[in-house]
Amino acid sequence: MSIVLISAFFAFALALLLGLALGFFREFFAVVEDPLAGQIRAALPGANCGACGFPGCDGYAAAVAKQEAPANRCTVGGAAVAAQIAALTGVEAEALAPKVAVLACQGTLEHSPLKGVYTGVPTCRAAKLSAGGTKLCSWACLGFGDCLKVCQFGALSLGDNGLPRIDPARCTGCKACAAECPQTLLQVIPIDRAAPLTRCSNRNPLKAMVLKTCKAGCIKCELCVRVCPKHCITLDRGIPVIDAANCAACGLCAAKCPTKALQGFSTKA
Repeated sequence: MSIVLISAFFAFALALLLGLALGFFREFFAVVEDPLAGQIRAALPGANCGACGFPGCDGYAAAVAKQEAPANRCTVGGAAVAAQIAALTGVEAEALAPKVAVLACQGTLEHSPLKGVYTGVPTCRAAKLSAGGTKLCSWACLGFGDCLKVCQFGALSLGDNGLPRIDPARCTGCKACAAECPQTLLQVIPIDRAAPLTRCSNRNPLKAMVLKTCKAGCIKCELCVRVCPKHCITLDRGIPVIDAANCAACGLCAAKCPTKALQGFSTKA
């Protein structure tokens, strides 16, 4: 009986000692939360998409509370959330232009047919790594919908032509789809953009090879560069890049493009 009592006593003493030690270390290493950061966090939508440039809503809230980030970086919450954060911090928030994702590709199955039968893992990334893509155009959208799976807002759907469709009314410009696309075909731009968009990413310098792989590809004719009255179009690896800040949105480049690789921007889904 004495052995049982002694064992019980030591067990109780050890449990008490461990409890006191845990209580001490909890207080010693406790992280004091900034009440302001908690209020800001409560105002955020909780998407944790990372579009603000911080690791989730908690990281952004802490940065705003420390005045290390502006109040208008949440693209999901938009102007309403920016106004709430500004009221909490006492700092005026500048208007944040809404953004939307766009697809820089016209490589439908009609324009850019499959180069063979793909039987691997049905994801864009797997097809890119294992087969170098599935279509004749190496730069075309692979059409497995990896971007759809990461969109938290239901802004993307797969169209009948095999390309993702973007609903501007649902898109928050969080850039999750752009980060997921292995072809880097999705771009996030201001929704009020007036300048045309380049809807092709085919960098093959030969016109014949471009047309062989995609009938709607940019053929590097440089007509857009020559007709631009503001001289705001340059070629980057054969792809027209428009300086949107200096573009007059005259539409001459889009009108002259023989394959319609340059198009006026519209927010219609």
